[in-house]
Amino acid sequence: MSEDLVATHVLEFPGGYTRTTGPVIGRFLTELRDRRLVGVRTAGGRVLVPPLEYDPDTGEPVTEEYVEVGPAGTVQAWAWVGSPRPGHPLDRPFAWAMIKLDGADTALVHAVDAGSPKALRPGLRVRPRWRAATAGHITDIECFLPEVASLVAPVRAEYRVTPGRALTRFLEGVRDGRFVGARCAECAAVYVPYRESCPACGSVVEEEVEVADTGTVTTFAINNLPDPRAPEVPFVSAYVLLDGADTPMIALIGGVPAHEVRQGMRVRAVWVPPEERTLSMTNVKWFEPTGEPDADLDESSGGGA
Repeated sequence: MSEDLVATHVLEFPGGYTRTTGPVIGRFLTELRDRRLVGVRTAGGRVLVPPLEYDPDTGEPVTEEYVEVGPAGTVQAWAWVGSPRPGHPLDRPFAWAMIKLDGADTALVHAVDAGSPKALRPGLRVRPRWRAATAGHITDIECFLPEVASLVAPVRAEYRVTPGRALTRFLEGVRDGRFVGARCAECAAVYVPYRESCPACGSVVEEEVEVADTGTVTTFAINNLPDPRAPEVPFVSAYVLLDGADTPMIALIGGVPAHEVRQGMRVRAVWVPPEERTLSMTNVKWFEPTGEPDADLDESSGGGA
């Protein structure tokens, strides 16, 4: 049997392969060296980037009018490269993208360093990142980067609240494990938290009323953003109508999965230990279900008339 004949052929230009660019591409590369992007205008008025010597639609020669474009542009389409190969412009995952530079009518193919394919979308705004040393080559642009459209900044607001006489009285009750309200002598409505005037009739409120720490969920919202006060995420913030009150108060709901909270659910306050209480609503951790049957909101009533 004869052996297979194997021959290795190498095509190599040790000194480099030199080709002339012509006036149109040469102008484009010269501008690149100076960190500018230009296109050429066709007889029909379109701006071609990269520039061509002939209009690809009509075959006619382009004009001698060069138009500066970009440097920013918009991603029109892309292909994600999860495993870069030797010779690729970046050594980490990137995208080859069709980028329509501002002022151009055609798209330029180049690399976009987006970090993740999830960051890419049609219409994404990008800008070039230039190499430190430019030589008049398309690789003078190392890649394109997404424009800064958002930022993450830590936010913290610290302020002091000086409670008035009514709020102080209410917080003193909460410190003692009680909810203190006020009954209007004119309309008999019981307001919780405690207040000194009736918002309905404007009368001065002087009668203090203690209401129960049990109540009924009248309405609620499920929250998916973290909150240091919440038992877990997602958590529920709800309006709870305390037994004996005519106005609901807002509170957290715990001890039950968020999707099981419902209107009419009977709940009870969960208090922190007495030795930990201060003049603050943090004395009430949250409200949790009592296990009682749901209340009929249409028939439930508070302490008023």
